[in-house]
Amino acid sequence: MCQVFAGQDPERYASTTRRIRLNGQSTSIRLENAFWQVIDTIAENDGTTTPVFISKLHSEVLELRGEPVNFTSLLRCACLKFMEVSAHENQTAVAAE
Repeated sequence: MCQVFAGQDPERYASTTRRIRLNGQSTSIRLENAFWQVIDTIAENDGTTTPVFISKLHSEVLELRGEPVNFTSLLRCACLKFMEVSAHENQTAVAAE
């Protein structure tokens, strides 16, 4: 079982820093490449760019809850949520066939 996790390509868990503007402020976000791939997919599915998606998400979180304590953690959890919703949608589609 652990071979599935341990045997993955190290590039997936290598980190990359991207510069982005959030509410007019330039900042950088450092995430593992696997999370960047999911965020890029979310943005593409929404018909937007990754920076625009992240900025919109940040603005919505500010409006709902105030400044997040750890925005990169929120991004990682957003990736997990996206994967959960996608898995549920796929299961529902298969059940409907």
